[in-house]
Amino acid sequence: MSASGERVAIAGAGPTGALLAILLQRRGYRVTIYDARPDPRTHPAETGRSINLALAARGIDALRRVGVYESLREAMVPMRGRLIHDRSGATALQPYGSRPEEIIHSISRSHLGRLLVEIAADGEGVEMHFEHRLEAADFAAGIAQVRDLRRDALVEVPMRPLIACDGGGSQMRRSLAAARLIDAEERDLEHGYKELTIPADAGGRWRMQREALHVWPRGDHMLIALPNHDGSFTATLFLPKRGAPGFDSLGGDLAVETFLQSEFADAAALMPDRLAEFRDHPTGFLGTVHAAPWHHRGMTALVGDAAHAIVPFHGQGMNCCFEDCIAFDACVAAHVDWESRFAAFFALRKPNTDAIAAMALENYREMRESVADPRFQLQSALARELERLHPRRFIPRYSMVMFHSEIPYALAARRGLVQAGLLAELTEGRARLEEIDFGAAARLVDSRLPPIDQDLSSVTKL
Repeated sequence: MSASGERVAIAGAGPTGALLAILLQRRGYRVTIYDARPDPRTHPAETGRSINLALAARGIDALRRVGVYESLREAMVPMRGRLIHDRSGATALQPYGSRPEEIIHSISRSHLGRLLVEIAADGEGVEMHFEHRLEAADFAAGIAQVRDLRRDALVEVPMRPLIACDGGGSQMRRSLAAARLIDAEERDLEHGYKELTIPADAGGRWRMQREALHVWPRGDHMLIALPNHDGSFTATLFLPKRGAPGFDSLGGDLAVETFLQSEFADAAALMPDRLAEFRDHPTGFLGTVHAAPWHHRGMTALVGDAAHAIVPFHGQGMNCCFEDCIAFDACVAAHVDWESRFAAFFALRKPNTDAIAAMALENYREMRESVADPRFQLQSALARELERLHPRRFIPRYSMVMFHSEIPYALAARRGLVQAGLLAELTEGRARLEEIDFGAAARLVDSRLPPIDQDLSSVTKL
């Protein structure tokens, strides 16, 4: 549906806000974006608190939809699986999928965000105001207050509408909740994270296997490292905020060094600035946001992390937000007024974002504990074999989420629960794949899992 120059405001110029601006501009809207941060085109990216992004099928589909995927390919590093590091330094690769093309891609958040801002700003009718922070909203008057940080002056922005893409700490969501117009909850994981760096070698080459997401699982904590285009790795330590070990117990260089050498000696040897980075980089917050509804009348709607921030352990945060943008654009096309569009968007996406939020939390336990468990490894091998034997019925849950954008998250969760029970039953008392009764497996798959096409025909996409 063409907008013929109708105005839309967006709070937040991160990847979600910028992608949504591109989509709305292409529908003929005049878009004004407000963001509290400095312009990423002219200011260096913030360091020390950004978990690298894992780009998978849902995000790639969205980027292809707006024609920017090819512009990013040189900045992406493929990751074919998890490379597990045990305490002795031994490693083992666990492939992500059963097919060569089933990979995910590491990309710098700042690089992706900057490129999307550049593309959005080049669109006719798009205005960007950086160092402009959303501070409050008057829902009776339909006016938002935005502070121009450079002049320390308030600007009034009509909400006709204002779409809030202002992240997990969304001021708009908090304003709606404070006015009792929506229900909202921010659940702290009670774990935090610290960003560290494994630099490239003197020749600019990667010092570990390049095409993998490296994981050091240690039970109640873990270290991961994602490759960057420049030969470095961005490493992230996930650790309880309190306890032993916990961030509160690592109070000085000696304690930090002892901990890193004890838990991640092979990684620590590749981090020359580990102590300075541990000291200087902030401890990041991890949590899940639940809200309902995501909108108020036709004035404002929450999109992306503002509506449903999730923990990063399934690599789906950005992918889910980009899928939001495509769904939002479809609702704009299908309905004639903003209130109807917002309601349709919420109804379409809420079951799916609830599903991925739960799966992301489950994946944290899997990454820090289960990946080193022989039973988990047997079940993963069996899942890949069942997919090979029964491709229309059995697709591992991880693959449904990461490589099958046509399968909604909620459907992946439902089928994944059935499959988990099936795998547990088939591996009970077994230690090797050769011990599995594949005749029984075939009967169970046929009786418990309808063909995926049959399930897809009965659900609403996105």
